[in-house]
Amino acid sequence: MLHPIFEEASNVIKEEYPDKNQVVFARVDCDQHSDIAQRYRISKYPTLKLFRNGMMMKREYRGQRSVTAIADYIRQQKSNPIREVNDLEEIKSLDRSKRNIIGYFEQKDTTNYRTFERVANILHDDCVFLSATGCALEDPIRRTSGAPLSAKPISKPERFSGDNVIYKPPGENAPDMVYLGSMTNFDLTYAWTQDKCVPLVREITFENGEELTEEGLPFLILFHMKDDLESLEKFQQEVARQLISEKGTINFLHADCDKFRHPLLHIQKTPADCPVIAIDSFRHMYVFPDFSDLAIPGKLKQFVQDLHSGKLHREFHHGPDPTDVAPGQPIQDLASSPPESSFQKLAPSEHRYTLLREKDEL
Repeated sequence: MLHPIFEEASNVIKEEYPDKNQVVFARVDCDQHSDIAQRYRISKYPTLKLFRNGMMMKREYRGQRSVTAIADYIRQQKSNPIREVNDLEEIKSLDRSKRNIIGYFEQKDTTNYRTFERVANILHDDCVFLSATGCALEDPIRRTSGAPLSAKPISKPERFSGDNVIYKPPGENAPDMVYLGSMTNFDLTYAWTQDKCVPLVREITFENGEELTEEGLPFLILFHMKDDLESLEKFQQEVARQLISEKGTINFLHADCDKFRHPLLHIQKTPADCPVIAIDSFRHMYVFPDFSDLAIPGKLKQFVQDLHSGKLHREFHHGPDPTDVAPGQPIQDLASSPPESSFQKLAPSEHRYTLLREKDEL
């Protein structure tokens, strides 16, 4: 059903972007090419994924399945992700609730700027990208008054050591961070920018739950009341202190206890028990013993390592490992299984129960 719509949308875009290197529409028969489907974790059909510079974007297309909607999506993706700064005074009025990446360049026709542009194309959903170049036209009023146009140096005061990129984190008083790597090296520039744009601990919501599930990593989740920022800050600090080496093996998330009552029920908890830390392995959910244990050095890290080693799963089914039982203490045989995963129901399957449906019921 989607194929003729997809093909017509590609024809519309081809007319607007005739250069075949600008936009490519492609389709994959996942029965015939199961290796490709497995590599990109495709498990429901049809799935529309966007690739840039050979990289698959984490947000798949979830818009309307119509020619107009798909074409509009591509036009939006082709728009310039970088806002041009015409006066450094504009930097002072940035929205400091957002993550801002600012590049200062002598000119646009350089490898440095093109690298910055490639990075911005990939991460523009996570950060605001701005650029100031060596010169810009004077006040537009002069343009309409007939006065001769001249150029003024915009980025020069910020380029005392050459082109550079800075990160302005959220918060009025948060200090800037400067990129010190090679600006011609895309991999280094992208890795640094991604680290700044994508928070270590992300919030899971009804809107992004399926997207996070499709990343294929288990969840370490802090359930907290919306106004309980103190617990969130402690969790963020301990994740950064203990688990930075686990990044890429597990997703660090926080969730609103009121909104996600259903997963809490799976672990016999209610919002009154929050803050609660749990791991969702997509098979089962495992509860961190006590939130106050968060401050014990290495405790949270051991919890995650016990997931990877299989210890959490094993102990839920068979009781504590013999090495963890004090002398003389009987080993309990737990007949009951651990609570089933709640968030895995966001994952694509023919039996999927989505939290979105639960939201409607609430």
